[in-house]
Amino acid sequence: MPKTRETAVYTHGHHESVLRSHTWRTAANSAGYLLGSLKPHMKILDVGCGPGTITADLAALVPDGHVTGVDRSPDVLDRARATAAGRGLANVDFAVADAHALDYPDDTFCVVHAHQVLQHVGDPVAALREMRRVTRPRGFVAVRDADYGAMTWYPASAGLDDWADLYHRVARANGGEPDAGRRLRAWALEAGFTDITATSATWTFATTEERAWWSGLWADRTLEPAYAGQAVAGGHATRDRLRAVSAAWREWGEREEGWFGVLHGEILCRKDA
Repeated sequence: MPKTRETAVYTHGHHESVLRSHTWRTAANSAGYLLGSLKPHMKILDVGCGPGTITADLAALVPDGHVTGVDRSPDVLDRARATAAGRGLANVDFAVADAHALDYPDDTFCVVHAHQVLQHVGDPVAALREMRRVTRPRGFVAVRDADYGAMTWYPASAGLDDWADLYHRVARANGGEPDAGRRLRAWALEAGFTDITATSATWTFATTEERAWWSGLWADRTLEPAYAGQAVAGGHATRDRLRAVSAAWREWGEREEGWFGVLHGEILCRKDA
């Protein structure tokens, strides 16, 4: 039976403001639910690895094993290779791949990991089935995704309400599901997993520095060419509306009492023997 191929458009693109966020991610702040299951000898596949900061952390945690990072974008893999080289890691490699059709034999990896990936793919259940296929018996598929509908902030902001509404519409028009976090367990069950540990975790941005960083990158991302172009071309927003949303982010970031919480769903699925 032919495998599904990716049909969704990646909402974020790889603008500097996006990579500013992605390169901040570490195994500690983004994959803590998985780390207790890792062993030094493991062979790991990191799906949708982006600039490779989590990939490199995983490679350091399995010094007697190997990590392969894959992504749809050849350009971002150049950044990932530089990240790994800069850390002197010899047990990591990178390749272009589609999560729906991984070019690896059955039962290849001890762990298949994906962070903030399923929210962007056209068929998350098919992607999970493919991740399950390439995982060894008793190995793990580990997935973590944000849930935009569960993000919350203080103080109230009509501009950030508009941002959330607009982001949902653009992401879904692109074929993704921005509220993926709450759906992960259901998708895993549909993909055939029976041994599923479902958890959640948060990122919080509240200090002056955290608010400035988080609000600044979203203010920039709202106007960057990939997202803004999709929003305007799809009839979801005007350029003026996007500028207003960007300004609302900067205004919120300057509020001393400002607080922002990002909820993530997590699943750690063990493949049947």
